[in-house]
Amino acid sequence: MSDPAVEIRDLFRVYPAPEGGVVALQGLTLDVREGEICVVLGPSGSGKTTLLRMLAALDQPTAGSVRVLGRDLARLGRHGRARYRAELLGYADQHYWRALAAELEVRELVALQLGLGGMPKRERFVRADVLLERVGLLDRGHAHPRELSGGEQQRVAVCAALAHRPRLFLADEPTGELDAANARLVYEAIAELARDAGTTTVLVSHDSQSASVADRIVSVRDGRVSEEAALAGGGDEAIVVGRGGWLRLSEELLRRTGIGSHATARLHEEGILLQAVPGAEGPGAAPLEPAPEQAAAGDDIVAEAHSVTRTYGEGVASATALLELDAAFPAGRLTAVIGPSGSGKTTLLHLLAGTDVPTRGVVQVLGETVSALDREARARFRAAHVALVSQQARLVSFLTAAENVELGLSLRGVEAEEARARAAESLAVVGLAGVAARRVADLSSGQRERVAVARAAACRPRLFLADEPTARLDQANALAVARLLLQLARETGAAVVCATHDPLLIEHADGRLDLEARRRPAPRAVVY
Repeated sequence: MSDPAVEIRDLFRVYPAPEGGVVALQGLTLDVREGEICVVLGPSGSGKTTLLRMLAALDQPTAGSVRVLGRDLARLGRHGRARYRAELLGYADQHYWRALAAELEVRELVALQLGLGGMPKRERFVRADVLLERVGLLDRGHAHPRELSGGEQQRVAVCAALAHRPRLFLADEPTGELDAANARLVYEAIAELARDAGTTTVLVSHDSQSASVADRIVSVRDGRVSEEAALAGGGDEAIVVGRGGWLRLSEELLRRTGIGSHATARLHEEGILLQAVPGAEGPGAAPLEPAPEQAAAGDDIVAEAHSVTRTYGEGVASATALLELDAAFPAGRLTAVIGPSGSGKTTLLHLLAGTDVPTRGVVQVLGETVSALDREARARFRAAHVALVSQQARLVSFLTAAENVELGLSLRGVEAEEARARAAESLAVVGLAGVAARRVADLSSGQRERVAVARAAACRPRLFLADEPTARLDQANALAVARLLLQLARETGAAVVCATHDPLLIEHADGRLDLEARRRPAPRAVVY
């Protein structure tokens, strides 16, 4: 067995907060062998991203130790940490857009780290082309990040992080905004490149597809390792027993066994038998409620696209995101906009929101031809009638979750008392009542995503647009967001339009807008 490349012992990370501190990691212990692909799973807020930031030397432990390739990261100085990240580490951040300089082409972005390391130009661009081909983006090599979809940008960021053949590769939700086919491409590319170079890989994900490339799966709950499964060796899933004898059981086990708030434990033959206490039901035992009945198609159309085309770039780098698109979005319905990565889903949302205008065609919202308005008029119209949750949450990090929601309402003229009530209600619906008073900077990425959804929902817009609102959420929280969007459509009569790859959200939608049709000779999106 190879020596551990990563050794984590009794790791704690506590973030200071006005209400007494936020514990992200509490006694986490983990080894990752050299060359191993370790997938870390866990619900939103369980400490997964904090773990990666510790391994990337971007954050410091409150207590405990982190050793990577024989280096105690806490003992590295500022320059030592920078050298460690530049020479040994590849990091695909959840906020992938931060790694993509707007002025560089895709090939240049992927080859950038190689250039900084002194590799000749021709060799580094050959390497970039190989990586881009593996993730299906070779033909986009001369495009700029702004000309790519969110999913395409995500694939470029993964390629850039792997280009210099790092000894440790960290990936935080590397396929969060990709369709199943492109997610499979990325996972296969990560596995192939990591094994070719002997790269140790720690990959955080909610995506069950990630298990297909894992040597080992580790589950994290409440800042500790709760379960492990060594897939490469054919091992069974093992529940980790922590100091003091504590166990963390998965939601799936609790749900299937009916264990709620209390359980009994007794010796049974060669093991321990756990059983639910009658009458002690809890969230784990509660069955999922059926989705609300689908609303009948209404005559009230909130938004329309007529023969809309949007082209980005010029010459060899040009790309058509939408071509001659016709679509309509009725009041009181949730519409899922689907299609492969790069099919134009994000572009459509921005055209409907008036943050972009079509190259040709007309966009109308509430009878107003938004595409004909100037930039200032579009901003006023958007503030009055539209809410957009983009792939980047764009929250104010030093404000609390509740203050972020209240700020959005106050900018729309809502009185302070009503704003507080709406904020509390919308945060409770997405399961964030307990963190409403915490600063956004102290929340996980999944929690921030839900704050952004709550902020937009609290405004009660006539047109609600959301771009991959469940991409970074575990199943339970994704379900809560799906139900919130349905509730918003039903109770307020809003047209809710979501760009998504999430089967759960698609299942709950009243209708689907399939943009893959644009790739056919007579492209027309179809709502069904």
